[in-house]
Amino acid sequence: MTLPNDLIDELLLSYKNPEDLIGENGLLKQLTKAVIEGALQAEMGAHLGHRMRQVTRAMAAAERP
Repeated sequence: MTLPNDLIDELLLSYKNPEDLIGENGLLKQLTKAVIEGALQAEMGAHLGHRMRQVTRAMAAAERP
C-alpha cells in the first residue's frame, strides 16, 4: 500500500523538529495508535460478525423492555 503524497504533506504541515515526529505525542506515535486500533476493530468485527459500536437488530430488540 502506498500513501498519497498529499496525505503525507498534510500530516507533516506542523512538523518543525524531530520531537514533532518521534516525540511522546509525535506523529509516529499517533499514527501507530490509530493503525493498531483500526486493525483491532476490524479483527473484532470479523470475529463478532459486525463492527464494534454497531448495534445489531437482535441486540437492540433484546434491550427493549
